[in-house]
Amino acid sequence: MRLSARFRSHLAIYGAIASSVLAAGCATTTALPAPTAAPTPIASEPAPGFVPVARYGRYTLVELVPEPAQRDLLQQAVEASIPPMLDASVGDAMRHVLLRSGYRLCDAAEVATLYALPLPAAHLRLGPMTLRDALLTLAGPAWELSVDDLSRQVCFSRHGAPSLLSANPPGTATLVRDADRPEELQP
Repeated sequence: MRLSARFRSHLAIYGAIASSVLAAGCATTTALPAPTAAPTPIASEPAPGFVPVARYGRYTLVELVPEPAQRDLLQQAVEASIPPMLDASVGDAMRHVLLRSGYRLCDAAEVATLYALPLPAAHLRLGPMTLRDALLTLAGPAWELSVDDLSRQVCFSRHGAPSLLSANPPGTATLVRDADRPEELQP
C-alpha cells in the first residue's frame, strides 16, 4: 500500500505541472492590427549598389556585368603554343597570340626589325598570362607597347637606347667581371 500512496503523490505532482503547462500554452493574446503603410511604387530606381543577377541552378546567382577582361581586351588571359617552324619570327608569334583577340599588328616600318627577329625557343609556349604581358614578353625590354583602341591595332616603338649599349660601338669588347675568372675580357 505504501507504494501506491507514493505513486499517487507523484502522479498528483506531475498532473499539476502538466495542467499548468497546458493552461499557459493555451493562453491567447490579442494582437494589435499592424498599421497600413503607404504602397511603394513598383518601378522605383534601383539602389546605387544594385547589381543585376541571374539565377543558374538552385543555389547559384551570377552577376550580369561584363568581366574586366571583356572591357579591357588586353587583360584577357591567353595561353599560346606557337607552331614549331624552323624560321619562326617574333612577328609570326605575335600574330598567333593576337588570333581571336580582337587586335591586329600595325604595319609601321619602324617595327619591321622587331617582327623579323628570330623567335627564341623560350617563347614557343606562353601563358597563361594576360595578352598585354604576352606581347611584352615577345617584344622584349627594348620595345614599348602602344595600343590604338579605335582601330584595335597593337604597335611597338623603341625605348631609348640603354646607356651601357650606346656607350660602346658595335663590335667592341666590354670588360665583364666573372666570379671564376675576374680578368677575362668577353666580347
